[in-house]
Order: sequence, then structure tokens, then C-alpha cells
Amino acid sequence: MPVGPFFADFLCRERKLVVELDGSSHDGRQDEDAKRDRYFEAQGYRIPRFQNADMMANLEDVLVAIAQALRAHPQPLPQAGGE
Repeated sequence: MPVGPFFADFLCRERKLVVELDGSSHDGRQDEDAKRDRYFEAQGYRIPRFQNADMMANLEDVLVAIAQALRAHPQPLPQAGGE
């Protein structure tokens, strides 16, 4: 999915979450991946990364980790009693 000048494997705008799946297509692309990660992080996105092999062998664990990331609020909530 395109966001700005970059693409993401999966993106949830509402929760500011980008899920990246890394495999052989990322070999030799560490600089480009790092640039993309910095862009997304500057926009307030969190970026859990998973290996393609983990997705295939441990799908349930990967889905649990994604669900936990979706439940986590991207920024701390304001303190009670504030404006």
C-alpha cells in the first residue's frame, strides 16, 4: 500500500501501524528499508517486522503479535483531570 513516497506490506492508518514481512526480496535493500522505516516513524507509525518464514511456520504467533500491536495505543493517553 503506498503511503507518501513508500509502500508498505500492510498498513492500518487508524492505529498508525505498518506490518512488514521480510524475505529474500529485502536482501540488499537494508538502506531503502531503513529510509522507509524512518519516514513511517516520523509520521507516528509503529513497524513490527516479521520474517516470511515465521509467517509460514508460526502464523498464529505472528497474528497474536499483530493483534497486540493493534490494541496498543501509539501514543500515551493524556492524564486524567487535564484539559
